[in-house]
Amino acid sequence: MNRTVIGVIAAVVLASVGTLMLVLYVQGAEARALAGQETVEVLVVTEPVARGTAAEDLARAVSTEMVPAKVRADGGITDLDELDGQWTSVDLLPGEQLVAARFLSAQDLADDRGIDVPEGLQEVTVSLDPQRVLGGQLRPGHTVGVFASFTMVDEADDEDDAALTGTTATTKKILDQVLVTNVQLEQLRPPTEEVDEDGTGPELAPTGNLLVTFAVDVDRAERIVFTAEHGTIWLSNQGEGTDESGSRLRVPRNIYDD
Repeated sequence: MNRTVIGVIAAVVLASVGTLMLVLYVQGAEARALAGQETVEVLVVTEPVARGTAAEDLARAVSTEMVPAKVRADGGITDLDELDGQWTSVDLLPGEQLVAARFLSAQDLADDRGIDVPEGLQEVTVSLDPQRVLGGQLRPGHTVGVFASFTMVDEADDEDDAALTGTTATTKKILDQVLVTNVQLEQLRPPTEEVDEDGTGPELAPTGNLLVTFAVDVDRAERIVFTAEHGTIWLSNQGEGTDESGSRLRVPRNIYDD
């Protein structure tokens, strides 16, 4: 083994020892800082969390840390179970402690957001399963597109429409930019169903239907109620820049058209 190789090995060993010493020093400094002090566990935010996030979805965004009791925030949370059924009322930033004051129930959050019924409109509520409501991710304040699907008997006599004679399935977008004022769960998730501890598992959808309340005028209310009574409803999330054009009545014979 020549001197060059020996020199490289020695440098690597020294670098590794130096890194280890630095880690030990930092850990020792932390231990010395906490020596003689009463310490407590707190949950600390590790990545940004948006306002309106369910507490049950925070497992991957928080970690447990030990801090001196004197710096624990008032209302500090040590277990996410303490926040069952609540939602973040503000954006949370990495490094801050999780505190109860930053969470509200779904109804209180809706009220806190100031989602009032615009003058002249009325509210109507429908019950929809999660797949029709963005997987259960719909929130008060969202605006949505409403799609109506029916199975109906077509009475067309025209020869060109012969393929539609009989029972026909139809789907069409009937409304745009409908304001959602409230979303409620009909059935809460069973307590045995939990997100993976390491936060790598998929988010769990609600197990029951959701009650979605819209603020609409009379015409829109009639359309929503009629579809809920005699057909099925799907919702799409729409923002200010959503392209609302291109809708047409969809039936089996044109579903594959360009």
